[in-house]
Amino acid sequence: MAAPLLENLSESLGSPEPAVRLILSILIGYPCALVYRRFLFYQPATVIHLFHAFSGLALAAFNFGSQIYHSAVCILVQFLMLRLMGRTVTTVLSSFTFQMVYLLAGYYYTATEEYDIKWTMPHCVLTLKLVGLSFDYYDGGKEPSQLSLEQKNAALPLVPSLLEVCGFSYFYGGFLVGPQFTLRSYQRLVAGELTDCPGKPPNSVIPAMKRFALGFLCLVIYAIFSPYYTDSYFLTDDYEAQPFWYRCVFILLWAKVILYKYVSCWVIAEGVCILSGLGYNGVVDGEHQWNACTNMKVWVFETTPLFTGTISSFNINTNAWAARNVFKRLKFLGNKTLSHVTTLVFLTIWHGLHSGYILCFSMEFFIVTVERQALALVRDSPLLTKLANSTLYPLIYVVQQFFHWLFMGYPLVPFCLFTYDKWLKVYSSVYFCGHVFFLVGFLIIPYLRKALVPKKERSQTKQD
Repeated sequence: MAAPLLENLSESLGSPEPAVRLILSILIGYPCALVYRRFLFYQPATVIHLFHAFSGLALAAFNFGSQIYHSAVCILVQFLMLRLMGRTVTTVLSSFTFQMVYLLAGYYYTATEEYDIKWTMPHCVLTLKLVGLSFDYYDGGKEPSQLSLEQKNAALPLVPSLLEVCGFSYFYGGFLVGPQFTLRSYQRLVAGELTDCPGKPPNSVIPAMKRFALGFLCLVIYAIFSPYYTDSYFLTDDYEAQPFWYRCVFILLWAKVILYKYVSCWVIAEGVCILSGLGYNGVVDGEHQWNACTNMKVWVFETTPLFTGTISSFNINTNAWAARNVFKRLKFLGNKTLSHVTTLVFLTIWHGLHSGYILCFSMEFFIVTVERQALALVRDSPLLTKLANSTLYPLIYVVQQFFHWLFMGYPLVPFCLFTYDKWLKVYSSVYFCGHVFFLVGFLIIPYLRKALVPKKERSQTKQD
């Protein structure tokens, strides 16, 4: 009975059935959170773990059928590693290797040339959870003085039970599309500590509904405009026949629309976490904060003219996970650039095996490098600083924002088209303008510094 209904719904919405199942599953998180608040908040931890585990499993089965065994296998193996191998570097390395190899094998055996909603989609979220779990358990055996503040907050003093790991892994607010959160945060949720009313369910309905409304608005925008800005249009003769300026503007508008697919899912899922209490983040300046699970800063995402601003406002919890468990743990290398590159390589592999991911993240690194050099030039040049603070800034902002969004869309082309033959065709059609633009910027900025920055400031920059 459910299958025909879903088929009819997907046809009426003009969306693939797996996408409709996914959105419905994220939305089902809201009644699940209400059930938890109304009936389970005061129940023992075992009951809450069971509810989270079985509700999450039900959503996984609804979307992926019998393929839920992949997540079950990885969760069981991770639990056995913690139990049998203890707080050792071997545990961390074994966890990292097993979980990443399993994920990459999944990518390899299920790969197609298009983006599909299949079991590997939530599994990549689960992989980070389980690898992070091994790091947090390892940190729990260290002296507090050896840990950073965020490591102290995430460190596990005791080995968790299998039921606890299952509840954490399948929690309905984060299993399908994230966000990332630690087991310690989940334990505090189950203990009833994540609330603005001690001993009572949190007053989080209004904050949750605000995020739901925002996420739903983003979903509506995506649903309305996505049929006009499809990935497949890039590969048509019609796109090839358009003027150069049109092809560039299409990339800009396509990127804006396609990103709403991710924004809507993350913001709606964040609302589920807020409603349950997991989004509670203490008190700042006398106001209760509900941003612990924020994965999108939508206002910053829409208004920043900087590439670094967009990156820092997008997929926040995944980036924070990578910073905490990869970048900062590579401190022993003694080189921030090398740590940054290694982190990007990890994120590239974590996303998948297609060449488009490699090109996207390498281009991101190059763009950010050039932007930082350009910002340093503006900061150190009295003329450019004066111009940036003048009445001409609104015009400068509009021009900057145009190039910002154009070249934010540029690396997304290989990210979404995946394979070499597709993204090369698109890049050729726009004459590799993004590569040329930033390569020229990279080459001329040193000369601009000599011309526009006083010698004293240049010397000071070198010393810094």
